[in-house]
Amino acid sequence: MSVSDQIAIQLPYLRRYARALTGSQQSGDAYVRATLEAALADRSLREAIAHSRAALYGAFTRIWATSHVEEPSMGGAGLHEQAAQERLSTIAPTHRQALLLTTVEEFSREETAQILDLSVGQIDALVSQAILEIEGESATQVLIIEDEPLISMQLEGLVTDLGHTVVGTAATHAQAVEIFSRHPAGLVLADIQLADGSSGIDAVEDLLKFGDVPVIFITAYPERLLTGERPEPTYLVTKPFQEATVRASISQALFFNSSRSVA
Repeated sequence: MSVSDQIAIQLPYLRRYARALTGSQQSGDAYVRATLEAALADRSLREAIAHSRAALYGAFTRIWATSHVEEPSMGGAGLHEQAAQERLSTIAPTHRQALLLTTVEEFSREETAQILDLSVGQIDALVSQAILEIEGESATQVLIIEDEPLISMQLEGLVTDLGHTVVGTAATHAQAVEIFSRHPAGLVLADIQLADGSSGIDAVEDLLKFGDVPVIFITAYPERLLTGERPEPTYLVTKPFQEATVRASISQALFFNSSRSVA
């Protein structure tokens, strides 16, 4: 397998991490592109990231932390992306990076330490700090779009434990729109494939007509969204999921959205 093919396998997941870290697809892709350009200019770096996923994320982290990257114009961006840019006037806290890497990206503590150039003990402290911050997040109302009852119940319990209120659970596109029209939520957790064959993606697109709201897709089919062919979700969790992964995604979504109210 060529170096480019090896990097290409990991690229969708690096882009997912970059979006979660920056709060927008445009910003995330700008930093990923800068990372790939650095690899093209440095053969040793290119070979390192081709054989090690941690090395790829480490290279991205160095670009993210030390480089000024010209980002695409935010013209036409939604309220959520504008809020993300306001929150990112400084580098996102390292403890959030540690939490995302160990949960959403499923790196080990040792790999995360390598990526962030820290000790394992420091990673443990940062993750603990992030968890404390999650517990202090402002409460919001949440809509769950999920057609599997057991998963829906698991998500409802998780959201409630975090101090949020579930305004409803929907198993179809029509149910989601009906609930949201009556109870606009501050966060949406959505599956892609719903009970009646309808699409969670289409349901979310209709919900966003009511107002800009952060959305976390939780799906067994991430490849349907990680195509690079259209705007992709900032927050994407793969089934089967760990509860810590969902908690981290909720925290990140609310962190970026907290500087603006939902319309």
